[in-house]
Amino acid sequence: MTQPSPTFWRGRRVLVTGHTGFKGAWLCRMLAALGAEVTGIALDPAPGPSGFGAMRAGDVLAADHRADIRDGALLKKLLRAARPEIVLHLAAQAFVGRSYSEPAETFATNLTGTIHVLEGLRRLEGVVAALVVTSDKVYRNDGGGRAFVEADPLGGEDPYSASKAAAEIAVASWRASFAAELPPLATARAGNVIGGGDFSEMRIIPDLVRAQLAGTPLTVRRPDATRPFQHVLDVLRGYLLLSERLATGKAPPALNFGPRDSEIRVRDLLFHWGNVAWEPVQGPVMDEARRLALDSTLAGRVLGWHPIFDTPQAISATASWYAAWHAGADMAAATDAEIAAALSDRDIAA
Repeated sequence: MTQPSPTFWRGRRVLVTGHTGFKGAWLCRMLAALGAEVTGIALDPAPGPSGFGAMRAGDVLAADHRADIRDGALLKKLLRAARPEIVLHLAAQAFVGRSYSEPAETFATNLTGTIHVLEGLRRLEGVVAALVVTSDKVYRNDGGGRAFVEADPLGGEDPYSASKAAAEIAVASWRASFAAELPPLATARAGNVIGGGDFSEMRIIPDLVRAQLAGTPLTVRRPDATRPFQHVLDVLRGYLLLSERLATGKAPPALNFGPRDSEIRVRDLLFHWGNVAWEPVQGPVMDEARRLALDSTLAGRVLGWHPIFDTPQAISATASWYAAWHAGADMAAATDAEIAAALSDRDIAA
């Protein structure tokens, strides 16, 4: 099993956009565990509980900047002040549902914000790799159910998916047009990432946790939709391995990171969680693809990346994190223990 290299990351100046989000908080603590010096640029966490707060992710940062990536001038100033060696761009408007009510804002963040990052990287000395995180929803989904590979056509009908596909096109354009002025660039495509500390809107597990805390049934939009649910630590390991490869050798321009086993139905996720009272949503629901699957063969071949969690293990680990959080445990310590296990060479199920 190939793992991120502490030797590579120790002492590295790493800039993470979107560090106050679900994946961003885990990423900050993972980078700190590897010895990196992390600077974050993001909006404040949404009101209410957050993984960033629960994990005390701010404690491991060298600098914590609250800024909007739609402000290109400010972003460029912060990038230059941070003097990063590695840039991991995660900041996004990440919610399909919100993209219907805020389409212009979604494109402004996901497309124009990404362009601001790319412009900030031009002629920025010292950067050896930059990774732009997009989504598994960047592919043109014809409903056929075949697992997408990196060469498949990009598309997306809802504003979120389309904005992420547009960001992919922007990265390819900047790479082709300004290669001499930019560090090695790649995009990472993953989605339906689960794990403790996600309190976002209109996502199945945060909605489930809120329903259980309130003692009410969970309402489910599409119980028979299938998704490639995967644990956040597997996805982040992929991001770091791809960043290493970008910095030290030739890497593909884009890679999929999907689960170890096949995608599952939403109702099966609830079954694995255990003892979930749920009911289908009454009335019309927003349009979503019924089936989504990723082929991660290329990431395994090029990076030696393989998920360490199967889907039931990922669901179990996620449920355990929320149970510990609800019980008042030290979630920074609990999160660090999960990270240490994921970065070891032992089987996560041992």
